[in-house]
Amino acid sequence: MSALTLPSRGEAANGALRYERHRPEQTTLYRLVQQHAASFIAHTEASTGSELPRFIKDEFDAFLECGILAHGFLRLRCGECGHDKLLAFSCKRRGFCPSCGARRMSQTAAHRVDHVIPHVPVRQWVLSLPIPLRVLLAAQPERVTSVLQVVHRVVTRHLLGRAGLKPEEGHGGAVTLIQRFGSAANLNIHLHCLVLDGVYRCGADGVPTFVEAGAPTDDQLHALLQTVIARLMTLLTRRGVLVEDMGQTWLAEPQAEGEEARTLRPLQAAAVTYRIAFGPRAGQKVLTLRGAVPREATARQPLCADIDGFSLHAAVRVEAHDRKRLEQLCRTITRPALSDERVQLNAAGQVELKLKTPWRDGTTHRVMSPLEFMQRLAARATEGRPSGTRAAAAAASHPVPWGAGTQRQAAVMGRAAGTRGARAGQRRRHGQQRRGRGGSGPGPAAPHRLGAAAQAGL
Repeated sequence: MSALTLPSRGEAANGALRYERHRPEQTTLYRLVQQHAASFIAHTEASTGSELPRFIKDEFDAFLECGILAHGFLRLRCGECGHDKLLAFSCKRRGFCPSCGARRMSQTAAHRVDHVIPHVPVRQWVLSLPIPLRVLLAAQPERVTSVLQVVHRVVTRHLLGRAGLKPEEGHGGAVTLIQRFGSAANLNIHLHCLVLDGVYRCGADGVPTFVEAGAPTDDQLHALLQTVIARLMTLLTRRGVLVEDMGQTWLAEPQAEGEEARTLRPLQAAAVTYRIAFGPRAGQKVLTLRGAVPREATARQPLCADIDGFSLHAAVRVEAHDRKRLEQLCRTITRPALSDERVQLNAAGQVELKLKTPWRDGTTHRVMSPLEFMQRLAARATEGRPSGTRAAAAAASHPVPWGAGTQRQAAVMGRAAGTRGARAGQRRRHGQQRRGRGGSGPGPAAPHRLGAAAQAGL
């Protein structure tokens, strides 16, 4: 065990500081996993004749150990009064642990606001995908990066046009959160892009200047979504993921997969389509509970385009000075998939999952058996610990590492950090290195240096 020095009790009282240990064993979610995870694994493997992937079992095991003192803790001791506190180890998983998800939400939002996003207006662009593509990206998560690159290129080109600049005259920046869930514990892969609402242009003096772009019109947003769809279809067809036949586009037959895919793929597909994967109600829709008055269909939302299951929303904008609202927005898009307060048991022993906001038809809860709820949690598990955040910024020729504070803000200013003079100097240095070795191959990487504009910004 380790000991750390804490503020004295008097200091804690004056500053209203108090630590209360998280007790996951008292929550409904923990008891459900503790009582039904093992039977769910056994039932699923018996139904499919294949084992569940190891990372799903590890996700359940790690959740049951998270915050439990019996599985390890840190001892915090006050150096003055000798008072002790025990801090249990956490699982740090990205699947469905509410405690670790909430901690990551707070840390990520604060880091984005303090060290990543500069003091300029920011607009949120949200891209939702049709169900077949959600199933595809759930099964092949490596494809998400390519999809995101297409979206960033289209949006950046639009911002350059709104600012009246050519592609080589300015550059933008964005931070994207890849959300993999909906409020009904369904698997819903969609993109939340926090895009600088404008572009950076490098003036004659080498100092980057931010040029705001006006808000898009509804017609422009509709055209942008059409461009995104066309480029995505071309990209996925070229890579063999989609197949065109008789004027129709289909998902290509998946290549031969291991036995673990026999259990994982049905779980993911059912979680995407709000259905049950295994058990007596296999293939049926999840039950709903309507506890609110249905709302009438409203008129079309502003700055929201819908085409064939694709949706692009760009109505949320945060002003440059409103950093508090920006942090709230960052917390919203990085929130955990579940919270302990939303998971309850009814008198019949069924799981009632409360929706974050009631649906238009009045639905307020999803009702599942404990084993059906375990299927939802299993579909949320991810192999390894993939980052759900992507930063898109054209910076200097070598990226600035995360946590570089002001340097990161300067890097987000765009390729103004790598001016033509700096690039020419790098080429001369690289040429001298190659000639010094007497060879024609590429030399060792030069040490990272910010461009003159970025140094001026610092």
